[in-house]
Amino acid sequence: MNSFIVMQGETYNEERKLGILWSPQRDKGGLVPHSWKRMTEVEEGDRVFHYVKGNIIAISIAREGCKEAKKPSTIQNPDKWNDDGYLVHLEYHELDKPLHVRDHFKEISPLLPIKYSPFQHDGDGNSGYLYPCNEELVLKLLEFISELNIYQVREEQLEFGIDVVRHTEHNTLIPVLAETESETITKMRRGQQRFKKELLPLWEGKCALCGIDQPQLVKASYSKPWRDSTDEERLDPYNGLLLCLNHDALYTNGFITFDGQGRLHISAVINEVDYLNYWLDPKTKIKVHADNKPYFKWHRKNIFKMN
Repeated sequence: MNSFIVMQGETYNEERKLGILWSPQRDKGGLVPHSWKRMTEVEEGDRVFHYVKGNIIAISIAREGCKEAKKPSTIQNPDKWNDDGYLVHLEYHELDKPLHVRDHFKEISPLLPIKYSPFQHDGDGNSGYLYPCNEELVLKLLEFISELNIYQVREEQLEFGIDVVRHTEHNTLIPVLAETESETITKMRRGQQRFKKELLPLWEGKCALCGIDQPQLVKASYSKPWRDSTDEERLDPYNGLLLCLNHDALYTNGFITFDGQGRLHISAVINEVDYLNYWLDPKTKIKVHADNKPYFKWHRKNIFKMN
């Protein structure tokens, strides 16, 4: 199961009535925007979060995979799109209480990918149509949506507020949220377990920096984080290295990195007098597999804190 965020705006009401997503295949210049082409990635069972005017107002489940289809006649075409497009049929589940993204953007922002983020740095939605929604972001959105839309029925409500109870019993959103959370957690757990299993022998089961080999104290550290990786990169054992919990935190947060020769680079954020506190030696050089190098390069460019 994969998840997406769709920026619908004025098209939401009509697409909801039809139970679809639809986008053109090409723009007026004949180009293929990534947010339209991404429609072809949607498969049966995938989840879609619907963003309209600053709020996530619905979650839907794809009833089938994407197919090519002409623009439905009831959808307006102010930009004179070509009628050839991509179509996905969905089962919409509207939220009783929409999630205002800006209200929670401080917690959402760290989970956004560097490339193809659905949101700008100020919390506004990006232009475009369909964006990927990584599993870490899915879980955070589900957390906020659940807080707003799942009611805890108190004893006094059972006695005096029977309508609230009926609403909760017949709310189709609750099982959708639960199933989405369960499938998302399972996908991440299985992927990360496979990643660590295949990464362990590459580093002989020991932290690449300090040699700690206690299984409970070492972690498979991603060079290119889950949020930025493709499904294939998330399982690639060369997209990371084995580190103890201390060095994993330093690497994950960009305080250390490695070059293509395996040399350790320490961020200027850490004072030299504190190197020993973190068990860091600037002369350290680790072994490097050839397939590690592009991931190390990505980490140095995008995660490492230069100063």
